[in-house]
Amino acid sequence: MTWLLRHGEEFLSAGNTTVFTILLEFQVLRSPLSIQTLCRLFHHHHKTFAPLNFTDYEAISRSEQEVPEYFNFASDVLDKWSQIEKEKKRPSNPALWWINGKGDETKWSFEELGILSQKVANMLSGPCNLQRGDRVLVILPRIPEWWLLNVACMRTGVIIIPGTTQLTAEDICYRLLASKAKCIITTDALAPAVDLVASKCQFLKTKLIISESRRAEWLYFSDLLKAAPAVHTCVKTKSQDPMTIYFTSGTTGSPKMVEHSYGSFGLGYFLCGRYWMNLTPSDIMWNMSDTAWIKGAIGSIFGPWFQGTCVFAHAMPQFDPEAVLNTLCRYPVTTLCSASTAYRMLVQHDLSRYAFKNLKHCLAGGEPLNPEVMAQWKSQTGLTIYEGYGQTEIGMACGNMKGMKIKPGSLGKAVPPYDVQIIDENGSVLPPGKEGDIAIKMEPKRPFTFFTRYVDDPVKTASTIRGNFYITGDRGSMDEDGYFWFMGRSDDVIISSGYRIGPFEVENALIQHPAVAESAVVSSPDPVRGEVVKAFVVLSSSFKSQDPKKLACELQDHVKKVTAPYKYPRKIEFVQQLPKTIAGKIRRNELRNKEWGRT
Repeated sequence: MTWLLRHGEEFLSAGNTTVFTILLEFQVLRSPLSIQTLCRLFHHHHKTFAPLNFTDYEAISRSEQEVPEYFNFASDVLDKWSQIEKEKKRPSNPALWWINGKGDETKWSFEELGILSQKVANMLSGPCNLQRGDRVLVILPRIPEWWLLNVACMRTGVIIIPGTTQLTAEDICYRLLASKAKCIITTDALAPAVDLVASKCQFLKTKLIISESRRAEWLYFSDLLKAAPAVHTCVKTKSQDPMTIYFTSGTTGSPKMVEHSYGSFGLGYFLCGRYWMNLTPSDIMWNMSDTAWIKGAIGSIFGPWFQGTCVFAHAMPQFDPEAVLNTLCRYPVTTLCSASTAYRMLVQHDLSRYAFKNLKHCLAGGEPLNPEVMAQWKSQTGLTIYEGYGQTEIGMACGNMKGMKIKPGSLGKAVPPYDVQIIDENGSVLPPGKEGDIAIKMEPKRPFTFFTRYVDDPVKTASTIRGNFYITGDRGSMDEDGYFWFMGRSDDVIISSGYRIGPFEVENALIQHPAVAESAVVSSPDPVRGEVVKAFVVLSSSFKSQDPKKLACELQDHVKKVTAPYKYPRKIEFVQQLPKTIAGKIRRNELRNKEWGRT
């Protein structure tokens, strides 16, 4: 209904029925309102929304209109919201509302966001000496500066590379070398780790710290922000120009670099914000994703700000169910998005003790959502959880939209511009009910929302294509109604609490410990996290007599130090040998099937 209120007039006057087909699919034209009533309501809202040309964005997202040659989210969306705000044509919601749970609070309007992000843009191109096309590694927790830097990079054409604050010195070194980043921006928590490896990173020229204390050889963010001019001319970027790079784990080797453009990343999430998130300028959206993951940008920048929605953020360094529930009671959050693991933890509390007076829409993504958890959340809060499915490479591919019939456990239906199918090993489309590879059709035209490439890895980029389809690496099926059902990964990648973990990275960390002669890492079922990392370890002869419990703890601590702590094996089993092929390669699938009780 919201879509028709905003854009119905031009469709109605043209006699166009496409919009009614779309809305009937989402089951939102079930009200007794007449067309005349809808038109009157549309006229009431018309002045507010017309300047943003949302009809163009809608048509582009549905592949009904060509992607513009030039696009920049900062100038084409955020600055326009700022102008509408100046003209007092939007609700008095802030653009960003940040708290840390300790009494500190930051609220920025779109106008303030614009001024501050322009100052940061001048910092990047001035003292930081970054040029358009340069890369910057940004490793920050949920602090307001993270949002400023994302927008400032858009304004300058600098390519942002987000990183999780759980990275170790070794992880940081790998990312700096692989990306050839010229600048790193972090806090005093990770600055010592950066200094340990900086001398090995020949491309690194600038280190910028966000901290209350100073550090030798680092530029100080607060000083530069105060001195920076408040006016900056946004660069004119093409839709195909590179905008961001995400490191993502795979089955083998180190994390790969996924590159997105201004079109695929900035322009690609309009429909997601409007239909999956169901956002309006009056809403307040709280997305709890880590700043390092693509869902962090989708749910905390592009999805909500495309709709003029307030982004709410809680610093919360670690997930705290009590803090989440109390925040939902105290603050007027209307829309909540989190990993399924969070909901599994929240329903373990007595939710009848909490009153969510404003919460009306709940979202989950990053990992499969258990139907039992959805049912518990619904029974205790009265709210449905709408699950979405996507990947770093492609963004959102399937979703349960507001107004759709929900089939618990389903990923929902394909969302534009994607044509999602289930295919076999030959690239042929399978009939409903048959399990196969979840794939996206690439012909006759590659969807503009796709990632550009795996940077410096054309072989890996090409390997994702099978015939006319992109292979997601996930297995699933589609029912007669077009709903998709997730079955599992077709490779060995582990999805735990929404984190994507490559077994190679954990095995590589384990082998560095003298007790480990050989290891194999697989997923193992877990009632809270969905699945967790389990390591099967063959011990070196000199360690076989040691206490297995103490040794397991020692190996877990070792992995936490060598690589990002979220990757450590929560389960360790010591074995005499590992299953192998004739060539000597470990057959992880046998171990994985044993863990999941499969034959």
